[in-house]
Amino acid sequence: MPFSTLLTSRSKTDYVKHLKEFFTIIENEQDKERKNYEEAIKSIHKALLALKDGLFGPRDGSSEPAISDVSQLCSGIYSQELITLMINNLSRVTFEDRKEIVAIFNNLLRRQVGTKYPAVDHIIQRPGILFKLIEGYENADIALNCGMMLRECIRVQELTEIILKSGEFYKFFDFVQKSTFDIASDAFATFKDLLIKHKSLCADFLERNYDQFFTRYRDLLNSENYVTRRQSLKLLGELLLDRYNFSVMTKYITNPDNLKQQMNLLKEKSKNIQFEAFHVFKIFVANPTKPKAISDILLRNRDKLIEFLNTFHTDRTDDEQFNDEKAYLIKQISELKEIKV
Repeated sequence: MPFSTLLTSRSKTDYVKHLKEFFTIIENEQDKERKNYEEAIKSIHKALLALKDGLFGPRDGSSEPAISDVSQLCSGIYSQELITLMINNLSRVTFEDRKEIVAIFNNLLRRQVGTKYPAVDHIIQRPGILFKLIEGYENADIALNCGMMLRECIRVQELTEIILKSGEFYKFFDFVQKSTFDIASDAFATFKDLLIKHKSLCADFLERNYDQFFTRYRDLLNSENYVTRRQSLKLLGELLLDRYNFSVMTKYITNPDNLKQQMNLLKEKSKNIQFEAFHVFKIFVANPTKPKAISDILLRNRDKLIEFLNTFHTDRTDDEQFNDEKAYLIKQISELKEIKV
């Protein structure tokens, strides 16, 4: 289907059908050297630019697209399963066209009609789209593009819930430790959004999946990758101190293995790791209802802890909150009494 035919189509639905044909060609054609494959790739580039103009208006900003035209165009996109086709073929199109697909996808996701978001409803019925985007982190060529689209999806609670309730979520524990820095950092940004964007949903998820989640999370805190370890430690502090996660925090700080891990992290060579560990460690000490196992560990190490904290990050003279918290911890540890059973 030549691009000139696409341009002369009267119906916006036909317009999308032609784009679907181009994607179908590259999806089914194994020989990338064949002429029809090359022509389809070129046509997809032109078609995606035209599709953007149809959704956003001309690139020069000279006019706004007619609402009726946009509605017809969107209806065609959904009926022709174009979102699925674009995601499935993301690795086959050019670098520039991947960026166009991200822009189109994110625009569709934000488009509201009355009280509804048609693209959100479309994806809810096709959760495979979300899982395909998650799978994209396994391909270095498209990982960052998939990350941008995933984070747009995570803005919507219903889509976040689908991911959290699927086994696909746990793939992020591997993605955030990838050797490629850009991909690992992007995956962690998505991982973090999944856990903090929708407070009540995430709190419920953590409570229901506490053992599985924190067993995997311990591995992140012990990661040989410095960035992974630091980011995970910082996020842990945020999660535990969030009032929505009070039940999770209460359970976490009654586990002596968790306290031992944080005490070891306090002794790391990296000052940044030490500092983030301090903000988790302080929750164990500040707990007014410490179980005996926690209290016993602090008592056994009382003198060493007090000596350690007295010399801990003394260069932070301008950080009034940190110094107040450190003084409070020293006082609490000094006044600890043995709990008798």
